[in-house]
Amino acid sequence: MSADDLSLATQNAVFRRIAWRLMPFLFACLVFNWLDRVAISFAHLQFRQDLGITDTVFGLSVGLFSAGYLLCEIPSNLVLERFGARRSLARIMILWGIVTISMAFVQGPYSLYLTRTLLGMAEAGFFPGVILYLTYWFPDAYRARITSRFIMAIAVCGIVGGPVSTWIMTHLAGVWGWHGWQWLFVVDGLPPVLAGLLAYRWLSDRPADAHWLSPEDRATVQQTLGQALGPAQDQRGVVLKSTLRDALANRTLWLLSLSYCMTIMCTGNVVNFWVPSILRASGVRDLQTLGNLSALPHVIGIGAMLLACRSSDRKGERRWHFAAGGGLAVLGMLLLPWSLHHAALTMVFLTLMVCGYLIATAIFWSIPATLLPVGERAVGLAVINCAGQIGSILTPVMIGFLKSRLGGFEAALTTVSVLVALGVLVLLRCTAPSSARRSFFFLPDAKS
Repeated sequence: MSADDLSLATQNAVFRRIAWRLMPFLFACLVFNWLDRVAISFAHLQFRQDLGITDTVFGLSVGLFSAGYLLCEIPSNLVLERFGARRSLARIMILWGIVTISMAFVQGPYSLYLTRTLLGMAEAGFFPGVILYLTYWFPDAYRARITSRFIMAIAVCGIVGGPVSTWIMTHLAGVWGWHGWQWLFVVDGLPPVLAGLLAYRWLSDRPADAHWLSPEDRATVQQTLGQALGPAQDQRGVVLKSTLRDALANRTLWLLSLSYCMTIMCTGNVVNFWVPSILRASGVRDLQTLGNLSALPHVIGIGAMLLACRSSDRKGERRWHFAAGGGLAVLGMLLLPWSLHHAALTMVFLTLMVCGYLIATAIFWSIPATLLPVGERAVGLAVINCAGQIGSILTPVMIGFLKSRLGGFEAALTTVSVLVALGVLVLLRCTAPSSARRSFFFLPDAKS
């Protein structure tokens, strides 16, 4: 074995050890995070009768979550960079768990608006904060696979979220005089509170603080990351921060933000909030069957995402892998309106859409850290996610409005698919392999 092969084997062993330490916990935290989003889509099927919630009111409540998220997103990411992941992630999870539990006590549209806004404020910074946190531990050549392990929680939530949510709503309805949807919020709110308490003890802010790594392993991580980061760090490994103005003046950041808003968040809103209603429109009436069917596209989506991310890291290529995912999502959404009265076809096209969504999401989040200067990453990742929340404000309101006015999903899904396609084109333009961008975007090959 050559010295280079030995060095690569050592690096792989160290980063594998880090992944086993961090990723299962972060994976579980994202499952808890996305269960909130699955919960509201299933709870809506019951509380719209109990509380008189129309599709327009529901869409607005989903959008208000994003408004609260948008308000606190950049400050939350800056706090994480300043005070560390342990404190920040613990605070975020404990607060969102408490607010989720409080949603069991909403009485009508206005209390729903209030709790959804507070939930967005509480969750702000979690997802981009973890993406930023992972850049402290893993170099570019590993990032698509590592990101896919984190993003996989969204798919797992899609698999277990539907059946578990409908089971809770069916079997706990009437206990202590509460509705099934009330129990759903209580059960979903407890795990993040416990995870937040654990985060402070389990996570380390930086590799230099990781006492569970040997001094040799810490040196390997810092050396590998130092080679990847280059002059953006000083010799002590301290990040040289850019100003907020520098970050916001970066044209690439705004193009990435626009693409994320149009591609990932528009598709994500359909996947995370409207799939139960789409299945019901296709003729599925039984609540438990609906929950089980909603899980199937995510099972296939996990395999598709892992294969795509493995291919992306091996080939050191991002843009066309992202485009392939976005294209699948567009195709699925364009075909869905013509299959809404056929449950089997609806499942096929939902599966295409979910596969494309998961692939595009995982590949996308491996791109910004490669294109943005190190000192701008905290602000940049938050700005990108903020743009996504703007999409989350507008998309559910638009879908709810078009569905209420026109009596179906046809116009809504067609409109969203056009936006997704435009978002793919924006990213392809942003990451075009010109001589100035090629050195940033195409990554070195990493053997597994």
